[in-house]
Amino acid sequence: MARRSSKRNYRAAHVPLNMDRLRSVAREEAGPGGRYQVQETKAGENSYVCPGCGGSIAVGTWHVVAWPIDSLLDGGVRARRHWHSGCWKARFGRSRTF
Repeated sequence: MARRSSKRNYRAAHVPLNMDRLRSVAREEAGPGGRYQVQETKAGENSYVCPGCGGSIAVGTWHVVAWPIDSLLDGGVRARRHWHSGCWKARFGRSRTF
């Protein structure tokens, strides 16, 4: 029998994404196909697949979350991708910042 996690109260009201906080901790960089907002974070309760190498980003691992600047309001949450920090830095062979 599956055990439900006690970390989140599923009856609590939904907390909307805080766009001001998101913009304040992210930086702007070049990425695949255009300009991206980039934020370094630690994987919380989920693991992710890196689009750079196809490898897994384990829970508790520091990594980069990147999303196209133009799509933040138009489904930007769905456009976010989680990259290994090294894979993100190697996307052009070197790091480029605007």
